[in-house]
Amino acid sequence: MTDLKRRTVLKLALGGAGLAALPAVAVGATPAAAKPKHGPDVVGVGDTSITLEFDDKLRTRVAFKDVAVTAFDASEALLLGATAVEEFAYRGHETRRTRHSRHGSGVEVTVWGDSVDGVRKTVELTSFQRLTGMIVMKVTYTNRSRADLAVTGWRSGAHEILEQPEGFYTFSGTTYRNRRDWVRQVTPTFNQRNSLGMDSSDYGGGTPMASVWRRGAGVSVGHVEPVARILALPVRKSTNGASIAVEGDAVRTLAPGGRLTTDTTFLIAHSGDHFGPLRIYRDYMSDIGQRAPKSPKSAFDPVWCAWGYERDMTVEQVVATLPKVREVGLVWAGLDDGWQTNEGDWDINLAKFPGGEADMKAFTRKIRDAGLKPRLWWAPLAADPESNLFKERPDMLLLDRNGQMQRVTWWNAWTLCPAYEPVVDYFAAQARKYIKEWGYEGLKIDGQHLNGVTPCYNPAHGHKRPEESTEGLARFWKAVYDAAHKANRNAVVELCPCGTAFAFHNLPYIDQFPGSDPTSSYQVRHKGKTMHAMMGAGASYAGDHVELSDNGDDFASTYGVGGVLSTKFTYPVGPDNDTLLTPEKEVVWKKWVALYKKNMLPTGEYRGDLYDIGFDKPEAHVVEKGAKLHYAFYADEFDGTVELRGLGRGRYRLTDPFNGGSLGVVDARHNTVKLTFSKFQLIVAEPA
Repeated sequence: MTDLKRRTVLKLALGGAGLAALPAVAVGATPAAAKPKHGPDVVGVGDTSITLEFDDKLRTRVAFKDVAVTAFDASEALLLGATAVEEFAYRGHETRRTRHSRHGSGVEVTVWGDSVDGVRKTVELTSFQRLTGMIVMKVTYTNRSRADLAVTGWRSGAHEILEQPEGFYTFSGTTYRNRRDWVRQVTPTFNQRNSLGMDSSDYGGGTPMASVWRRGAGVSVGHVEPVARILALPVRKSTNGASIAVEGDAVRTLAPGGRLTTDTTFLIAHSGDHFGPLRIYRDYMSDIGQRAPKSPKSAFDPVWCAWGYERDMTVEQVVATLPKVREVGLVWAGLDDGWQTNEGDWDINLAKFPGGEADMKAFTRKIRDAGLKPRLWWAPLAADPESNLFKERPDMLLLDRNGQMQRVTWWNAWTLCPAYEPVVDYFAAQARKYIKEWGYEGLKIDGQHLNGVTPCYNPAHGHKRPEESTEGLARFWKAVYDAAHKANRNAVVELCPCGTAFAFHNLPYIDQFPGSDPTSSYQVRHKGKTMHAMMGAGASYAGDHVELSDNGDDFASTYGVGGVLSTKFTYPVGPDNDTLLTPEKEVVWKKWVALYKKNMLPTGEYRGDLYDIGFDKPEAHVVEKGAKLHYAFYADEFDGTVELRGLGRGRYRLTDPFNGGSLGVVDARHNTVKLTFSKFQLIVAEPA
């Protein structure tokens, strides 16, 4: 590696068995297999998962299982306005073994080089044995020149995944106000900024990972900071493929001798769709204490919500519907928006509950007397202009850098700061009251403003940094979660951030994750796959109201991805026919709920590794429960052969659990079946 004129390459093979610095090879040579080697030219160990190669300008190339996924790209750069410092002459590297208390054993490699204008780039790479295919990275830029540098930001993990004829799919965990799909095909003009900041005053935040994949190989990037960070994960269609990166704003003057260190980012090379890398990201974050709780058993019970009656609902309407809710087989009964006077004070609407709290407590008793569990809708962190909270406590408001309040559009309210202790205490006390005093056993917490907030500049809060509000939102949810569970250890805290992509750092303090106002059945399914990857076994994903699915009746999409069934039907009359439970609907609703309760797929293991949601047609999902595999296939119309992946040893009997009847016998070697269906086909494979 000392003869830079030979345009040598430092090969870093990182993966499940660790990391190795392999011998130098000429640029353009076929990547050597990243297998364990022994000899004087090798430091550490390697495997065949992911190979990262540095050339003499510290550009990198990614290979997955010996196949190049990218060319050599200027993957890490310091941004100076419209220009970028992205070429650095290699100066050296060092390798050392490491061990993390939770990640386990691994290897660290540090590589450094200098630009012609005096910037030194130092790249610290870490690979852990438990986290196959993941490279964790931190970059430091040092100004070794004699002049100030006007820095505007940095870029890491920037790669162009090479084109193949079938094209690409992408996953973005960031939020858009138009509530677009999280998994999309990369079209010829595709370009998404994927900011983890705010897309508008009340839409923002998300899960800090983006993926681009072609059939058989892909790259995912993001950050692994323990708190929410305002970064961007841009994905766009490029000349020779599809590009991806992590970008951070860092507007500052870097004086001579000054340093800028990036957030800790990651790069994962993988096969299949975004499920695998999301699961690796989840495992990493779980190791540092960011893990989903094990949901209470009741979080898997099917749900009825009174939102079908909307804000003008009456207590009499809700109570009159309860017997039918029980008859259909549902277990939860939720009181939705309309019980309160405003968002902020959260006083009981005396026009609906004349006796105030006494009537509210009597209402929850009626729900329990009907054999159901009461759940209450709530939208904290917002204050209506007419509320006493807004008028008397302006210190609670979140203010942006211009001193402007942040509007919550749906309720025409204003956002409160989640990192201001009086705000935290105020809403934690409310949660405790709803559960302990009013008798509710669950909370449906609702609102797009609850997913992410802008940095707060309210001088009353004494923030050391404006970003404390963004980072402190997760701690707000912890306070609410703790208050509810202290009042009732089996309480269910559901968070519905209204069409946003769930902010990962909030999720350790949530018991149930709904489809969050899906705009289609496809959203129900790909959100389900995503949430199963992020939350793992024991967490509860709910498909949200079935009335929001295709044709308003697609329970199959929720059922097949291992989701909890939910509906907002009205009976015997309602504000519109879309939600009315007709006799014909009732037959179908009962059939789905009975099938759901018989198999309880959410308590099984969702096998998102078996099918690629982008490239495998028809779309397929699998839940493994005991010795059985429950398959679900989706297409508008399908007539052909499907492959049943994931079968173990021996023969399996195939049955159709919804329509009844046998579909034959298969085994792992002969695992195809001929199907003709519209919309969906369920199959249960049971050992013969």
